[in-house]
Amino acid sequence: MDLQKRPTQEPPLSAAELRASDADRDRIADLLRDALAEGRLTADEHAERVEGVLAAKTVGELDVFVRDLPAGQARKTGPVYVPPVSSVPNRPTPGAIPIDPDDRLVAVFSASTRKGRWRPGRRIHAYAIFGSVELDLSEALFEHRQVMIKAISVFGSVEIRVPENVSLRGSGGGVLGDFAVDALDSNETDAPVVYVDGLAVLGSVEAKPKRGKVIADLLGRVTDHVARKVDDHLRKRTDR
Repeated sequence: MDLQKRPTQEPPLSAAELRASDADRDRIADLLRDALAEGRLTADEHAERVEGVLAAKTVGELDVFVRDLPAGQARKTGPVYVPPVSSVPNRPTPGAIPIDPDDRLVAVFSASTRKGRWRPGRRIHAYAIFGSVELDLSEALFEHRQVMIKAISVFGSVEIRVPENVSLRGSGGGVLGDFAVDALDSNETDAPVVYVDGLAVLGSVEAKPKRGKVIADLLGRVTDHVARKVDDHLRKRTDR
């Protein structure tokens, strides 16, 4: 009796064989910049290595450029990178995001910026018409698990930055423009998810994590926020 041949299973890729992301390239470029400032690399060596970093396709190719630097040796002794398994949907949960925006930023032949310690709503609209909008959530106080950003750019630019430990999703497009969202998966189950949607017409919409910026104790902050609301409600009732 002939036995049916079973397809052989390919071994999993090693960490060095994984495709490099823009964030990976940025980290190596930062290490090379530090090495230049410390005098470990000449200006020509730095320029040559940065050029190679931009052309690198895998994590292993990136490591070559810092192998002879102290920072490169520290990377080898660090924990092995394990890609997270994402359970974050590409679209918000139905009913979680309101139809009307909680925040709105408009730049018409001008610039509009929102950054620092601010509290983003569940829906944010950003419009850049011959102008620029900067929306920085890297130090924001998140009070909601899901945040939707609707970004429209017409001959302008919308720049969105998020902390490194949130999840980031994007669904939009460009018409003779550039709509780019660097998808991000958080290792923290309680981390918020930032969804970016919209359109770039002869302009640009860009969303990506801000290196070195993280949020901490999100659950505690949200719980404290809810507790404050309950206390305020009870206080109003007792004052009647």
